[in-house]
Amino acid sequence: MNSEQTPKKNDAAKKDTQAPVDAADQASQREQNRHQETRVASKIVVWIVSILAVLAVVIGILGYRYVHESLQPYNTADERTVAVKIPIGSSNKEIAAQLEKHKIIRSATVFNYYVKTHNYADFTAGWHSFKPSMSLDQVVAQLQKEGLAAEPKDRIGRILVKEGVTVEDIANSLPSQTKKNKKWDKASFLKLMKDDDFVKAVGKKYPELLKSALAAKNTRYPLEGYLAPATYDIYKDTSLKDFVVMMVHKSQQELAPLYKQIAAKNLTVQQTLTLASLVEREGVKTEDRQKIAGVFFNRLDADMPLQSDISVMYALNEHKTHLTNKDTSVDSPYNLYINKGYGPGPFNNPSLNAVHAVLSPKDRDQGYLYFQADLKTGKIYYSQTYEQHTSTTQDLGQ
Repeated sequence: MNSEQTPKKNDAAKKDTQAPVDAADQASQREQNRHQETRVASKIVVWIVSILAVLAVVIGILGYRYVHESLQPYNTADERTVAVKIPIGSSNKEIAAQLEKHKIIRSATVFNYYVKTHNYADFTAGWHSFKPSMSLDQVVAQLQKEGLAAEPKDRIGRILVKEGVTVEDIANSLPSQTKKNKKWDKASFLKLMKDDDFVKAVGKKYPELLKSALAAKNTRYPLEGYLAPATYDIYKDTSLKDFVVMMVHKSQQELAPLYKQIAAKNLTVQQTLTLASLVEREGVKTEDRQKIAGVFFNRLDADMPLQSDISVMYALNEHKTHLTNKDTSVDSPYNLYINKGYGPGPFNNPSLNAVHAVLSPKDRDQGYLYFQADLKTGKIYYSQTYEQHTSTTQDLGQ
């Protein structure tokens, strides 16, 4: 029996040694298969990522071109005037849709995002005039102007309001600038400037701008100083009231970004424009205006009257090259030779440059309290004491 069983044991042993080898081969084969599958999967992923990258680049290029083209004027060669009505309460998105519909802009979507990214605001309702050749910035500027109540069918002219002119200067210029509209005369304009109901209505429309103006006492014209210098388009249906509101709205646009700076200096808008109106006429160059503003602030801090000739001429309602003692003694709240402080309000309608000069005065630390302009050369001399000032005046022969 032993001889017959020996071969069986050898066969069993042979089978036992082959089993681990087969399992190892199978495991190796499976590992190879996994590696191969991984390589294939990686190739597929790379291929997909490459395709997506190419698509992203293509989409990016196309998107850039679309946005770039949408930021351009609709048609640079088209100078036609197109009137668009912006309904009250319209959102930026709705306004953009109206502009795209009237072919003023290329894309309402791009315009809407453009407005958001630049934080543009203060778009007004009413009728606005556009040209397809306008840039987006020009379109935005037009939307920020006061909208007209009636459709502007035909422009009958333009009115230029110069820097530093008074309410009465504007009134005097109207007949020559509005020949096609006989209702625009000096008397009608000045009457409107003294219309309390109208002034209060404008004040309600621009409360932050006009709050201090409406609170002031003894003002000749409450809106003096708030009629922004610019060129204004006048249409057949534009009324005198529309014109005045246009000017006030322009002031709102220019001064709104400066309200925080004005408040930080413990000034009111009325005080700021009052000093700016003096600086406007006392100096020409920006640096001189800043220095003159510094002199005025130094005098206010020293409880001295500002003693500006501009204030006396406004009080007299007359322009003079030289003032007499009688002139500087005129009894008027606008006479800052005898009255301390700012007076009732602005003496003209100053430029934005003059306003900036008031908010950024120069050389206050030099202690200048006087200044004198050479009437021949325009050069301005500054003094710390009255004796120095008198000496300078004598040297100039004035």
